[in-house]
Amino acid sequence: MGTDRENGSLYTKIDGKVAIVEFGHPASNSFTAELLDRLTAELNDLSENNTISIVILKSEGDRAFCAGASFDELVAVSNLEQGKVFFSGFANVINAMRTCKKVIIGRVQGKTVGGGVGLAAACDYVFASEAASIRLSELTIGIAPLVIAPAVERKIGTAAISELSLSPTEWKSAYWAQEKGLFAKVFDDTKELDKELDFFAQKLSDYNPEALSAWKKVLWDKTDHWQTLLTYRAAITGKLVLSDFTKNALSKFKK
Repeated sequence: MGTDRENGSLYTKIDGKVAIVEFGHPASNSFTAELLDRLTAELNDLSENNTISIVILKSEGDRAFCAGASFDELVAVSNLEQGKVFFSGFANVINAMRTCKKVIIGRVQGKTVGGGVGLAAACDYVFASEAASIRLSELTIGIAPLVIAPAVERKIGTAAISELSLSPTEWKSAYWAQEKGLFAKVFDDTKELDKELDFFAQKLSDYNPEALSAWKKVLWDKTDHWQTLLTYRAAITGKLVLSDFTKNALSKFKK
């Protein structure tokens, strides 16, 4: 189900004890501020929904998984407050994923950039296709992946996030991401991916929901400070996006 709505779309389908949350945007499934807010609210609701125990996070279509932040909204940021609010959108989603009482499985079917890598990292388990190469391109436009870094580093470690972020024009393969711990499983194509994902999610959803919830909490131990850390990082990013360097870089990209 495609979307041409400029703020994107968000749909949730419940299948037994599994909630499938699908986001979409015509610009390679990038995120507007409104879509980030809606996803945060949806994850917070699902966290309290006692009829489900697993969440699958996926995006529309068969191409890009997520192109990160909305380019048009990035260009439109004109003051510090707007910048902080915009980048807090990703901070809020990552925190909602982190505190969600349900195990979150990511379905990454294609290329993933910037904030999209952060979303994948905040999932508890990720199924990806061979086409799911990743890139942290923030430095090319004068900002840095400050908000998503804690989530990405928690999964792949400092050495790998250094390699990924300091080569911002280089795509890393899905197998690189798997080797580093970002992806749990990589499949040749989406058909095989979906078959295995469905089987895995149904099986996981049959386990004791209280045990899953208690275990998820343990997996995210020592991250309580992210509530303030990510918002603080959002403010720094908001400041960077207003710099002359970034304004020039964004205008070049726009052309």
